[in-house]
Amino acid sequence: MSPVQHPITGRSLSFVLADEMKLLSDELQRMPARVGRTLVKDGRLRVTLVGVKAGQGLPEHVADGPVTIHVLEGAMDVEAVGKKWPLAAGGLLALDGGVTHSVLSRDGAIFLLTVMQPERGAPSAT
Repeated sequence: MSPVQHPITGRSLSFVLADEMKLLSDELQRMPARVGRTLVKDGRLRVTLVGVKAGQGLPEHVADGPVTIHVLEGAMDVEAVGKKWPLAAGGLLALDGGVTHSVLSRDGAIFLLTVMQPERGAPSAT
């Protein structure tokens, strides 16, 4: 994965998502399944642009803190808490921390993943 060419922490950050998506799409062409570009990494907050190829996704996993998944391009299915949420471009799903989930895109997708890490010393949501 190529290094990110912008600051990922600071008092203010601004991005043109279309430009970031183009860079991600170009990089995804060279990768077998998926690629991510961290846009913001500041304290407990992480914002990552993720691209997945057709038929690919993220296997079942758990984030300690709450997450949002905002589909920007394409479509994908998110499975969590015994349900499947089909998300198309513009769809947004929020999950509490400690929720096991997986992602699969039949035709490929780009999504914005936001994760809020729990406070240090705070009990896990699991």
